[in-house]
Amino acid sequence: MPRATLRNGKSEWPTVEAEQQARQEAVEGQLKVCRSLLPTLLKRLGKIPDPRNPKTLRHKLTVLMLYGILSFVFQMASRREAYRRMSLPMFQQNLRLLFPELDSLPHHDTLNRLLARLAVEEIEATLIALIQRFLRKKKFYRYLVSNCYPIAIDGSQKLVRDWRWSEEALERQVPTRTEEGPSESKAEYYVYVLEANLAFANGMTIPLLSEFLSYSAGDQEKNKQDCELKAFYRLARRLKDYFPHLPVLVLLDGLYANGPVMERCRQYRWRFMIVLQDDSLPSVWEEVRGLGQLARNNHLRQNWGQRRQHFQWVNGIEYWWGEGERRKQVLHVVSCQEQWEEVAVDASALVQKTSRHAWISSDPLSRENVHERCNLGARHRWGIESNFLVEKCQGYQYEHAFSENWNALRGYHFLMRLGHLINTLVQNAACLVRWETPRLCRGGSQSLTDQAVALQQTTARVLDCYGEPAENGHKARVFSKQHMMCGERRMSRRFCDAHGEKRRYHSPLVLRGRASDPEPL
Repeated sequence: MPRATLRNGKSEWPTVEAEQQARQEAVEGQLKVCRSLLPTLLKRLGKIPDPRNPKTLRHKLTVLMLYGILSFVFQMASRREAYRRMSLPMFQQNLRLLFPELDSLPHHDTLNRLLARLAVEEIEATLIALIQRFLRKKKFYRYLVSNCYPIAIDGSQKLVRDWRWSEEALERQVPTRTEEGPSESKAEYYVYVLEANLAFANGMTIPLLSEFLSYSAGDQEKNKQDCELKAFYRLARRLKDYFPHLPVLVLLDGLYANGPVMERCRQYRWRFMIVLQDDSLPSVWEEVRGLGQLARNNHLRQNWGQRRQHFQWVNGIEYWWGEGERRKQVLHVVSCQEQWEEVAVDASALVQKTSRHAWISSDPLSRENVHERCNLGARHRWGIESNFLVEKCQGYQYEHAFSENWNALRGYHFLMRLGHLINTLVQNAACLVRWETPRLCRGGSQSLTDQAVALQQTTARVLDCYGEPAENGHKARVFSKQHMMCGERRMSRRFCDAHGEKRRYHSPLVLRGRASDPEPL
């Protein structure tokens, strides 16, 4: 029988005290992860040039940036809600205990005015600096696909308006309908963003880069606007500049199944898996049907989870493209037929389901690598689609216009991506797996407002490890990285002594394992 995706059972906590203890330990785990990120975060944010008059400053730039990031970490729906809820006395008291750097909270309008004048690309560079730190420490090494880091690239609409609120907004004509039938079209102005995310096989998706499409980036002489393909070349160039030696496996949808994109990937020495639709590249499909009859040994049947899969592939297809079809790419195509059973929507009986997928591969396929490249790599391109769903519908307000200033809008977007990165790392940290992180860690703002007692107890224990509490109006002393590591070890020893486990120190950012291997038929 198919298994439910959500846990179906009673709570594992028998008493109120047991639940409070579990929540307290979950908050400790969240704080360990956040404090491990904070030194790199503050150091990188402190390098951003401040455009304000230094004689009239009340809040440092790092305080404003951290305030903006926490607004998205706690999933505030708007600027007004963020200032209303984060200015509550209990919230501020607990927030200062957890983050002594925030001696006072600014107004969100101050942050908006700063972002309107700031070089907001430096905020995204801060996110990249965090990712580079994880890569140097090989935190994601166990999730590699064919010894490459899988990066999914796709675009999404951010917001739409009926008026031209910014000169950078894209324009399109939308037909209007009346009771009498369709009438003249009207203009809409929208923002579209091309995103790049690390999409791992365990379901974890890490925000990486964002490329905004703008009207000024189009060809104004030919009256052509910016498009997703043009933005891909800009994003790919930036990705190569940030990670010049990183082995990359690019995961793309059917829009990118063309010669120029594949040539650019090979120029950068990237591998790729691109969705091949039925109506795309007819010459390639013709070769697949013809050569597939000859390569009868290029197939694999296996059970993967509850699905029965049949892979068939053809290697060494020559694809000619360009002016006069003088340019050539050698492609490898694989298709997958699947069968599985699931419960019918309108009945309790099991029904048989089937599906078919096809991809273009940059490398030849074989029985040894087809599962890894397809199931653990290409299929998890949907991780970026799930990431869009989370950012739009689960608290990050992807489609909300936090500002109508173009530069500030981009700045809020980069702050949102930083907040999402922190929450993703918290939810996937090994130190929080036993407490079911997604259930205990969602809604950080509720933890700060509704669980004051547990947080104060947690903060007293954490400050004993990390630093000294604030007294007599003085700012708390933040310890160095060595003191923080020693504090984490003391917390680990206390936890092991309380639970009768062998003492062993683990980094809070050791992430969970990868998917299981298939069962061959």
